[in-house]
Amino acid sequence: MFGDQSRDVERRDFIKAAVAIGGSSALSACLDRESELMRTETGTDSFPTGTDPASLPTRQHAWNDYLVRNAHGNTTLPVHQLILGLSYEGSTPPTDEERDQVRRALASLERAYQWGTGGDEGTKVNGGLLSMLGYAPRYFERVGDPVDVTPPEEVLEAVGEDPSDADGFDAVLVLSSDWGSLLLAAEQALFGERDRLNGVSVEGTFEGVFSRAGRRSGVVGKGIVARKLDTDAVPEDAPLSMGFRSGFVDNQATEDRVTLQDGHFAGGTTMQVSRLHIDVDRWHDRSDERQVTCMFSPDHDLEQVGSNGDKLGNSSGLAPGTVDDIPEHAAEHGCIGHSQKVATARDEDFRPRILRRSEGVATDVSSGAGFNFSSIQRTLEAFVDARTAMRPDEHDVDVPDEDHGIVDFLETRARGTYLVPPRDKRALPTR
Repeated sequence: MFGDQSRDVERRDFIKAAVAIGGSSALSACLDRESELMRTETGTDSFPTGTDPASLPTRQHAWNDYLVRNAHGNTTLPVHQLILGLSYEGSTPPTDEERDQVRRALASLERAYQWGTGGDEGTKVNGGLLSMLGYAPRYFERVGDPVDVTPPEEVLEAVGEDPSDADGFDAVLVLSSDWGSLLLAAEQALFGERDRLNGVSVEGTFEGVFSRAGRRSGVVGKGIVARKLDTDAVPEDAPLSMGFRSGFVDNQATEDRVTLQDGHFAGGTTMQVSRLHIDVDRWHDRSDERQVTCMFSPDHDLEQVGSNGDKLGNSSGLAPGTVDDIPEHAAEHGCIGHSQKVATARDEDFRPRILRRSEGVATDVSSGAGFNFSSIQRTLEAFVDARTAMRPDEHDVDVPDEDHGIVDFLETRARGTYLVPPRDKRALPTR
């Protein structure tokens, strides 16, 4: 039995590396390794096929009903994530032929692979593919039809970061699945490198319309993150590099809450995509108790939270009083919590305003702890408010930076902002 587990670990590590590298050879090797894993975990070595895209949700960001849920009802992001930065190479304005090409390319993915779990509430494996295509403000400027979406430079400046760290992509495609080979195969199909996916013909590509301008891969999950980072600092059962899970029901906005309600792109949302660096060694040098306090609040303790947050169930344990007590906590404990601080950016009913869509530990970096963080929100102001709430100077308390939540352990390397149209407008949109 131990030998079987060891082989599974080796296969999973290989798959992470293959997704990071990309290309035909990586895909072929990845398929070989995953077929055995699939037989072990699902009893089959074939991926479930998709459906007519017209039957899928109108919202590209409608993922929640198609994600695996844990025992507490929290949604669980798929293990593998691929973020493709795109450069627009089409006409100005886009032609109907180019739009149809992009439409057919994306529809090919959806016919080949089911949308996430396919809506199977009881499944433990996300056997399909989820995707989301967003367009940067610079894309709309390039095609002569600007929209009211905050550029990344302005977001960076608003949160006190360097505007030169803005991503220069015209668009970004987020792909997510529990199977790394799906991401690799989808990427190759989009760029004309294979003509069939999961037995389904590829009817369109991005060729001549988009080129790859950036490529970021990541993974999440217990037992996966620590092996990727290759450090003794991160606990083996940590789902994320700082040790604790983050996707509790009560600290994630609902999909309705982040959806645009009116205007030409009603039914869509906005997205920010960031590449961060986390100082995991310095973070994990702290005691477990101090990590809990700085991640959540001084009202939380290790016995209540557990080693990775699982004891909290589906609730982060935050209440309006936790926010009100920030000055008292700072004076009594010499620290305040990250979740506690970010909760100050909730709405008047204490509801979160942003929804996380990727939190992958980067697999495409050779050293250090890179981190892919993306969120969706009705307006980018909600993200700015949440990120600003993390800053020490936003709270009138006397607390050392290293005890001011987690912000002192994070470094922003890049940020991008995007409009995510509804499905029927996602192919080269204009107003």
